Amino acid sequence: MSRTIFCTFLQREADGQEFQLYPGEIGKRIYNEISKEAWSAWMSKQTMLINEKKLNMMNVDDRKLLEQEMIRFLFEGQEVHIEGYTPPSQ
Repeated sequence: MSRTIFCTFLQREADGQEFQLYPGEIGKRIYNEISKEAWSAWMSKQTMLINEKKLNMMNVDDRKLLEQEMIRFLFEGQEVHIEGYTPPSQ
């Protein structure tokens, strides 16, 4: 059975995560406030960031950068800037 939450990213009711996907307090906040749909949007941005910036997930600084971008995207409404990428026009 899916759980419904108010997604702070989408600003509407949506299906919540099945379990906590990220550790710590940020993970709890994601679980309680970020929908599956919003998390999926972040995963696409995360993949682009890792690839374009050639981030190494074994590197602590790269993981910190990715976490900062995740917080900005999910909770502060800031778009992820990826050099050379232009989003498709709607």
